[in-house]
Amino acid sequence: MAAVTKQSGVPVSIQRSTITPKKSGKSGLGVQLGTAGVAACVADLFTFPLDTTKVRLQIQGEGGQNNKSSGVLRTLFNIGRYEGPKALYSGIVPGLQRQMAFSAIRIGGYETVRELYQDLSGAKTGFQMLGIRIAAGITTGTLAILCAQPTDVVKVRMQAAGGKGQYKGVFDAYASIAREEGFKSGLYRGTGPNIARNCIINVGETVVYDVAKDYLISSNFMTDGIHCHLSSAVIAGITATLLASPVDVIKTRYMNSPRGKYSGVLQCVV
Repeated sequence: MAAVTKQSGVPVSIQRSTITPKKSGKSGLGVQLGTAGVAACVADLFTFPLDTTKVRLQIQGEGGQNNKSSGVLRTLFNIGRYEGPKALYSGIVPGLQRQMAFSAIRIGGYETVRELYQDLSGAKTGFQMLGIRIAAGITTGTLAILCAQPTDVVKVRMQAAGGKGQYKGVFDAYASIAREEGFKSGLYRGTGPNIARNCIINVGETVVYDVAKDYLISSNFMTDGIHCHLSSAVIAGITATLLASPVDVIKTRYMNSPRGKYSGVLQCVV
């Protein structure tokens, strides 16, 4: 409070107002990356046996592999029965390493990249925003794979090997692949199809989730809450799985193949 004296000699009090800057409720990029990575790791701990089963099913029919087709439950049961329950979690360490690098960037960075593209383009609604979401999904998906590719290769190799004792441990797997197959042809093997797969998944999950949630809210089917978020996530998950499944099979087979088996990705497709 300050006192100002006029010519009449009577002091007049003036109240000084304090301006408090508004705090944004949005978390910083670091928090978004960290929470996305940790959440993905927690989910991976519960779903990893199914992921191992998926990898085993995807490599069925390869040369030298048993061509007899098995269902999900039978494959899951057989792995646990003949190789031990531990085999279902073979590759969990590189799997968690992958999630901390891959999901943190793919999911945690999506909103920041989307807002950056939106500010640069001035897009607000409609197809312009759809294009921004797709571009952001492709960007974060590609960056995530470039960072996490070696962990994905080791994870797939260890899941395919199971309890055969091919690798003594995680670091032995990294070292063996790098030593025997090289950096580009080993640890970064299958980068192309992996980028394609994860761009499809990222667009299918994050973009479809955004669009589905906006539609459910704007059409007054649901209000913005847990039920709306769960419904949007189910729609996005199913869409991403249907779109990316063929590319995922190619990625897994190419990553798991020994050096020289395929001359390139196209031969693996054929």
